[in-house]
Amino acid sequence: MRFVIVTGMSGAGKSLVTKYLEDIGFFCVDNLPPALIPKFAEISAQSDGKMEKIALVIDIRGGELLHDLFPALNEVKQAGFSYEILFLEADDDVLVKRYKESRRQHPLSLEGRLVKGIKEERKALEAIKLKANYIIDTSTLVTRQLKQEINGIFLEGRTFKGIIINIVSFGFKYGIPTDCDLVFDVRFIPNPYYIAPMKHKTGKDQMVKEFVLEAAETKTFLTKLDDMLDFLIPNYIKEGKSQLDIGIGCTGGRHRSVAIADEVYKRLEAKLHRVIIDHRDIEKDGRGVGK
Repeated sequence: MRFVIVTGMSGAGKSLVTKYLEDIGFFCVDNLPPALIPKFAEISAQSDGKMEKIALVIDIRGGELLHDLFPALNEVKQAGFSYEILFLEADDDVLVKRYKESRRQHPLSLEGRLVKGIKEERKALEAIKLKANYIIDTSTLVTRQLKQEINGIFLEGRTFKGIIINIVSFGFKYGIPTDCDLVFDVRFIPNPYYIAPMKHKTGKDQMVKEFVLEAAETKTFLTKLDDMLDFLIPNYIKEGKSQLDIGIGCTGGRHRSVAIADEVYKRLEAKLHRVIIDHRDIEKDGRGVGK
């Protein structure tokens, strides 16, 4: 039996995650009082295989009852059941924006400021976050990417290394992504845009991909980038960083950056990292501008 506790910051995406877990066969219960967790685990184990995958959403809405969580989980463990904790996180400014857009009230700010409620909740959940098996920062994730993360962990069984790596290809003519930690300019690589058969294709097309990746400059760049990321990623994980955003840009974001971003994605995924990729500008019409 797989027994998962879903918790984390209000507004970080627990409702969406619950839907995604249900889609892959989890029986989900929202806001169960923690004291009832051991009994629920026992009932699930006696269901003759009908409840093999369980997800319980436990969060700050339980108020004082949240203090019962660790004693309840100790009982579950003593009864011979294993469990996992999934913690959903997001930056304060992102949570504020989401609450403003939804016009909902934060559970801890019913009579006070939203920012204060978020800070109180973050403090109350510190101990739970420290014990989490998985921490997903949803600050910059779109729904598709969040679903990909959930499926990767609970359906495909990917190894969890404690950091999400987001790779975005982009065109400098449309601006540098503001949320990137690392930005690489690949405009020094030979440009397929100026070769007629490839002009209106993208870095997804095999002809363009081979042209870009076979260039001597690309091979040297990828070798050096591999070495850099092999050094940086373990140190970021050690430091506690939960998300790394890498931008790879060319002129228009359709040819060189796309092919190279896909190759970096493939290499990182082969090393069992959790990687998400987005080609921001691949569909934009940049006729007359080198890509």
